[in-house]
Amino acid sequence: KAMCSGRLQTSLLVAGYFVYLLVGAAVFQALERTAEKQEKMAAAQMKEAFLQNFTQLSVAEMEQFMKNLIEAIQNGVYPVGNESQFEESNWDFSNSFFFAGTVVSTIGYGTLHPKTAGGQIFCVFFALFGIPLNIVFLHRVGKMLSLLCKKLGKFLYEKGMRKKKIKFLTLLFFLATGILVFLCLPSVFFQITEGWSYSEGIYFAFITLSTIGFGDYVVGKQSDRKYFSYYRVLVAIWILFGLAWIALLFNL
Repeated sequence: KAMCSGRLQTSLLVAGYFVYLLVGAAVFQALERTAEKQEKMAAAQMKEAFLQNFTQLSVAEMEQFMKNLIEAIQNGVYPVGNESQFEESNWDFSNSFFFAGTVVSTIGYGTLHPKTAGGQIFCVFFALFGIPLNIVFLHRVGKMLSLLCKKLGKFLYEKGMRKKKIKFLTLLFFLATGILVFLCLPSVFFQITEGWSYSEGIYFAFITLSTIGFGDYVVGKQSDRKYFSYYRVLVAIWILFGLAWIALLFNL
């Protein structure tokens, strides 16, 4: 009964956690998408005006254009290419889910952030409840993985192995498996999808899972590459379970 109850609690926690992220993603998308469209239209008009009059601009007007361009880029608007690129949103559901995941995990790359007053206020409350929920989620998943460690240890003990050796081998097994699953293999995936070198993929994976999150490398941000649907959702799930693996290592 206790085991069934524990599994039910874990299932409800995992379901509740992902529902929380999905609701958060939907709200961020609703609050930010319209404002982003307006910014993109303004950036497109600014670019068009510049191309028509750049030979007649004064130094002051040129400096103002550069300031506006820098501000647009800081807001995630890249006025490059034709108008079809302006139809792609930084706040589609995949990107919004990815953003919600980086908020509750406290990675905070800084490349995507809410700019409307409503989005900013919602972000405060979303993080206020989401960060503790994330800690509970990671603790519970880490606990589940710890049970696998105990089963492995029990199996080795029954084979006549000493306890100190079992502890060392268990830690080594989960460390090596985690490095392979959460660092080495995803880096190959990032190398193919993003066009990074393998060392850049390793660097991104480590900086992300350690929650340092410099923001110098972020997935799905290159305008010249085509990404499959829900690519960033998949990366967000990798981040969450990668953090659970790190929580397991701390437990061990």
